[in-house]
Amino acid sequence: MMTKKNGLTYADAGVDIDAGNTLVERIKPAAKRTARSGVMAGLGGFGALFDLKGAGYEDPILVAATDGVGTKLRIAIDTGNVDTVGIDLVAMCVNDLVCQGAEPLFFLDYFATGKLDVDSATRIINGIAKGCEDSGCALIGGETAEMPGMYHDGDFDLAGFAVGAMERGSDLPAGVQVGDVLLGLGSNGVHSNGYSFVRKVVELSGLGWDAASPFSDGTLGEALLAPTRLYVKQALAAVRAGGVHALAHITGGGLTENLPRVLPDDMGATIDLSSWELPPVFRWLAETANMEEKELLKTFNSGIGMIVVVAADRADEIAALLTSEGEAVTRIGTVTDQAGVAYTGKLL
Repeated sequence: MMTKKNGLTYADAGVDIDAGNTLVERIKPAAKRTARSGVMAGLGGFGALFDLKGAGYEDPILVAATDGVGTKLRIAIDTGNVDTVGIDLVAMCVNDLVCQGAEPLFFLDYFATGKLDVDSATRIINGIAKGCEDSGCALIGGETAEMPGMYHDGDFDLAGFAVGAMERGSDLPAGVQVGDVLLGLGSNGVHSNGYSFVRKVVELSGLGWDAASPFSDGTLGEALLAPTRLYVKQALAAVRAGGVHALAHITGGGLTENLPRVLPDDMGATIDLSSWELPPVFRWLAETANMEEKELLKTFNSGIGMIVVVAADRADEIAALLTSEGEAVTRIGTVTDQAGVAYTGKLL
């Protein structure tokens, strides 16, 4: 008599549903810490519910943003330091939302990997929850995709989706005029743009991720994984104080490409590069790669992660407010009647 063989299971194909369920249970406390007014239902359902009236809005306009972390993930994967890339993911989305004048309300993440490591995934999503908590944004859902054959062992990818709101008529940019002052808010390092270049420079240097950082304490890998700074609560405080005409998140394209995005077509800006000191990480990158200053300025944030365009008569007040909110604020230039960005002084 023949013995019937056990049938093939989903786990045999490399997908562990039980591990996915375990992950959801582990991250529920972190998601709960991000709860805010307006949240009606979060993790566990087929969709997440959010009540705009419950969040205090009367005539809201929704604003949406999506982004990833890019090849910075390669460093996190290779070093095993995955605790802060979730903050990067949130910051890249919510820092964009606030530039439209919107308050981030809720966030959803997409985490994809070849084989789910529950411990590692928990660390990553706890970082996402930390980013949401620090920006006043609720983590109300997401997707964990285990896809054997799509990713090498230990590899993963992240994407984020944020939705914010503002009252009708309060969108930015608005009212930008010649003579407006540019307030630069200090960055926390490279943030999450330009890492294909960063990795090439590290290769040229001959250093490993575990080598002592040549520009800071700790290892090189740790230094380059410094998470993207969250500007949401500080920027919203400035906007609500009045006098802010625009906000520019300095991401890929650097100062050269991102500031003009929030200026009228017939206006530009002059930026004094000597008004702030180039952080050591950028000096090391530039010197190691023999990088020209203009290339640095259109590749990296160069030490300025957000620019606040503010009426000249409110500049000192807004600068003081942002400083009290924990920002390193520098008056870096003004809006002009000539399109494009003109630089004076030197960074390098």
